[in-house]
Amino acid sequence: MVEEVKLFNTWSSPFGLRIVWALKLKGIQYESVEEDLTNKSPLLLQYNPVYKKVPVLVHNGLPVVESCIILEYIDETWKQNPLLPEDPHKRAAARFWAKFGDDKVISSLWAILTKEGKEREEASVQAIENLKFLEEELKGKRFFGGERIGFLDIAMGWLVNLVPVTEEILGF
Repeated sequence: MVEEVKLFNTWSSPFGLRIVWALKLKGIQYESVEEDLTNKSPLLLQYNPVYKKVPVLVHNGLPVVESCIILEYIDETWKQNPLLPEDPHKRAAARFWAKFGDDKVISSLWAILTKEGKEREEASVQAIENLKFLEEELKGKRFFGGERIGFLDIAMGWLVNLVPVTEEILGF
């Protein structure tokens, strides 16, 4: 049976990049469906009627939504080049830090980019604190998971571009 794998995405989505990176690391061939987020396609709305956003992975006609959930689905479906650690505690920790990145780090960095004055200053204090947590988690390791790229590295990959922009705005 030939597998059908489609990724509904847009070029500017750091969350969609997570899925692109995971599929490439796993060696999975897929069709990329570029979405115009100002004029969402009927298929996108059909596959993700709740959030109506990208990314959406469609595997053999079945949609999977939300980038970290898609990453876990990819890892469970295609066993080569595992993304999550084998150890249950390390898997839980990777999931925790990915959620921390999505819930805390992104919002604090976004506030720096979109707020001004005192609100920006408060956001910068929070962002620095959040980034210190991640820095401590990465300390002494090549990647979050050790010596090879894994789930958390993919989940946090958007930081590579956003942190330098934030530092420039703050004058670091």
